[in-house]
Amino acid sequence: MMKKLILITLSITFTLISGFAVSQDRGIGGVESLRGNVELEVTRPADLLKKVPRDQVDIESNYVFQPPLIPHHIRSYEISLNANKCLSCHGWKKAKQMGATKISVTHFINRNDEVLADVSPRRYFCLQCHVTQADAKPLVGSSFERVKSLQ
Repeated sequence: MMKKLILITLSITFTLISGFAVSQDRGIGGVESLRGNVELEVTRPADLLKKVPRDQVDIESNYVFQPPLIPHHIRSYEISLNANKCLSCHGWKKAKQMGATKISVTHFINRNDEVLADVSPRRYFCLQCHVTQADAKPLVGSSFERVKSLQ
């Protein structure tokens, strides 16, 4: 019984000491996030903007139904409840005239599988699914392999 009590006491002491040592690592518990090894209270300079290729690069899909990538910058595009800059070129009425890809017919179907005359509210905010192509290194490693039928 005494041995168990000593082991428990030593275990708790070691845990407290090692936890204290880790927490002394700049006050962030030794954890490094995508922000880097920076305390939350510290404002660090913003990362540089990623380069968006000027020429459209056709990046192949990795899986079926993958949303297409945006091949141009969208820095000043407004997408809000009142406006959607994407639709000014990619909407069905203007796409041919603008030389842009039309949005998919799937964007006109609501959650009850009803076809609407305008873009479905759940598909209105383009950047929920579509991202800009960028020459950027991956944030985290991945062992993902493309679907064999797409290779």
